[in-house]
Amino acid sequence: MKATRSGPAAFTGFLLLDLVLPLATYYVLRATGVSVWTALVAGAAVPMVRLGASLVLRRPVARASLFTLALIATGTAVGLTTADPRLLMARESYLTGVAGCWILLSLRGPRPLVFTATAGFMAEPAAEEWHRSWETSEAFRNAMRAMTWGFGLAFVVDAAARVVMSYTLPLDLVPVASSALLVVMLVGVVQAGKAWGRRQPTAQ
Repeated sequence: MKATRSGPAAFTGFLLLDLVLPLATYYVLRATGVSVWTALVAGAAVPMVRLGASLVLRRPVARASLFTLALIATGTAVGLTTADPRLLMARESYLTGVAGCWILLSLRGPRPLVFTATAGFMAEPAAEEWHRSWETSEAFRNAMRAMTWGFGLAFVVDAAARVVMSYTLPLDLVPVASSALLVVMLVGVVQAGKAWGRRQPTAQ
């Protein structure tokens, strides 16, 4: 059986590879004397390379991965058209803003994004159990919808905060401040969702 990551492992991987690694790349380059603009573009390229490799190696291709790669690639291309580092930092906001709106819009579909994205990373037996829980447990469905709301709003808030930070904080403080805000919100959503789910009846 093909090895896959569990939901928590997938979330941890997202934090490390798509947030921590680009952030580390930025600050390492800045410490070596690279300009803010170059460090920002290089940091943005890290998740783009990772996602591109995952699209080549993983079949079938997850729609979430395609969506994220398209956002990052577009943002990087737009970033290459400006030499203003503050504008470049601010343009990152539309990445998280669009992602947040997309997450919220998934609530109008048959199953919200938190459910489909997490189940897609699970081993087959665990994913089947999730699908059974979706069909049989109203509490489980409510938890998935609530966490999707939380994730979507966290990304939207991060987008607005990043614009403000980009034009009010010292340049080198913006990446870590924005990333820290997003991580705190996402971890808070996950923990709140787990705590809420444990308080609900297991069957309806």
